[in-house]
Amino acid sequence: MGRRQDPWLLQSFLEHLEWERNLAPATLKAYRREVARALSFFATKGLDNDPGLVRPTAVRSFLAHLHAGGLSPRSMERALAALRTYFRFLVGENLLRFNPAETVTHPRRERGAPDVVPLTAIEDLLDAFGSTPAALRDKTIVEFLYGAGLRVGELVALDLGDLQRRARLLRVRGKGRKERVVPYGSCAEAALEAYLPERAVWRRLGGWSDDALFVNQRGGRLTDRSIRRILDVAVRLSAARLDLHPHSLRHAFATHLLEAGMDLRAIQELLGHASLATTQIYTTVDLAHLMAVHRRSHPRSRRE
Repeated sequence: MGRRQDPWLLQSFLEHLEWERNLAPATLKAYRREVARALSFFATKGLDNDPGLVRPTAVRSFLAHLHAGGLSPRSMERALAALRTYFRFLVGENLLRFNPAETVTHPRRERGAPDVVPLTAIEDLLDAFGSTPAALRDKTIVEFLYGAGLRVGELVALDLGDLQRRARLLRVRGKGRKERVVPYGSCAEAALEAYLPERAVWRRLGGWSDDALFVNQRGGRLTDRSIRRILDVAVRLSAARLDLHPHSLRHAFATHLLEAGMDLRAIQELLGHASLATTQIYTTVDLAHLMAVHRRSHPRSRRE
């Protein structure tokens, strides 16, 4: 009965994101907006009653429609990432045999535009990890690269003693041996607490003299190259078709904070940049978004 009333299962999809993936309200709102816009477009093409009729050509037509409406390549990337997640859900519900958005490529950015990983793609990446011991570790790694904005060298250098678990803080040794303290969120905390018992098992396998936080299954400290391989595997498992490297997650961390209105100097401290100029070059957001934040935030930004 429910499927006849709503053949697209949009409400079920949103409930899946909220209760099974525990996404934030703002992220849920973004998914609802992106998917609803696509479904409205498909309806104009006579595809409103059967998701199984949607083909990659229809998804490409939708992206062309967005482009004609003036959307930026970055906004189109977000829309495509949301559709990949949504259609993957429908495949899991046995409504579709394949994901029609999976083979559609991202819109080409203008030369020089920053490659910022959209939040929906990061959510897809994190959702792709399973529950094996290695998967628990790998998800924790991605949570810390994105959730704490770490350089990959800083991540692999972390020791267990660098954690202040009760306060959810990390002591990070950055460039030039400069130390900084960085907070991490509840999602990273949950991933960490699931990983630490597995780490303890692996550490008992060898007589290691250090106290590395992120280790391989023989108990040894992971290398920069290991992190790259972990990300490559995660991307292949997820719905996000990205050329992702560890620094992409640090870049996304900074840019998403700036988009949310965080002060640039605070972001500089979190990233461990010696110069604010470096942070200004490193973080990039749409001018229109910055103007909107200014109008909302500054007491003299508009006349009464």
